[in-house]
This record gives sequence, C-alpha cells and structure tokens, in this order.
Amino acid sequence: MWGIVNAVRQNHALEHATIHLLSHRNPFLRLVGRTTPAGFSIYGRVDTEELADAATEAILRLQRGERHLAIHPRCGTNLVVTGVMAGTAGFVASLGGTRSRLDRLPLALVAATLAAIAAQPVAHTVQERITTTARVEGSYIASITRRQLGGMILHKVEVGRG
Repeated sequence: MWGIVNAVRQNHALEHATIHLLSHRNPFLRLVGRTTPAGFSIYGRVDTEELADAATEAILRLQRGERHLAIHPRCGTNLVVTGVMAGTAGFVASLGGTRSRLDRLPLALVAATLAAIAAQPVAHTVQERITTTARVEGSYIASITRRQLGGMILHKVEVGRG
C-alpha cells in the first residue's frame, strides 16, 4: 500500500512541476491536472511535444533539488485544507451561547475568514509533507497519450520507475 501512496505523491509532484514549467513558458495557458498511481493527466490546450519536454525537464529539476516545483498554489489540496479550516472555524464560532443563530453569524463569518487566511501556509505544508514528494529518483516518462474529448484535450502521462 505504501508503494502506491508514494507513487501518487511522486506523480503529484511531477504534475505540479510540469504545470509550473508549462505555465512559465505560456502564462495564459489554462491547465488542470489529475494524479494517479500510474502517472498524471493534463487537461488543456497544450502541444504533446511541449508537454513531453516540460515533464522530462520537471523530473530532472526535481532530481536536482528544485523541491519548490512540487508545490502549486492552485492545487486541490489548498481548496480542501481551506474548506475544512474555514468550515470548522465557522461552525465552532456559531455554537452555543444564548444569542440567536443570526446574531452569531458575524462571528462565524469572521472566524471562517481568519481560518481561510491561516489555511494558506498550512495547505503549503500539507502539500510539502503529505500530498507530494519531490524525491523522484529513478522516475522517467514512460509514455504520453493524447485524446480529444469534444473541445478539451487530455494528455495521460505514464510515469515509469527504474
């Protein structure tokens, strides 16, 4: 089981690093990534050769120690951490007391907002320590397949381990 978890964490880091590199080359590029134990998928209008070059460079740069590439500010992990923290803070702030629920609403909103702000560094740490790992030694791009889904382009990137 830990082998699968580690593969997902590595592939998640590779997905992020690849998106970082593609976005740096084209700041207006809109991409969405999904990670699996076998690799990752990229949804968006990107050339297959450009994606292959970025994915290969991503592996090399992570292997050279550029760990910051494994963390992405628009990762779903950030949304989950922010949602959990803000929702919990708002819920706790609205509990108890003798005031009506409506009277407790401003406190709940302030608590949720402060928790959402505090969630940013927490989410970064969760990505860094739990959902990704920049340790991708022995990883390589095994294959990339392209599919057209209506107006959307999907690339599946299979990652090999050597």
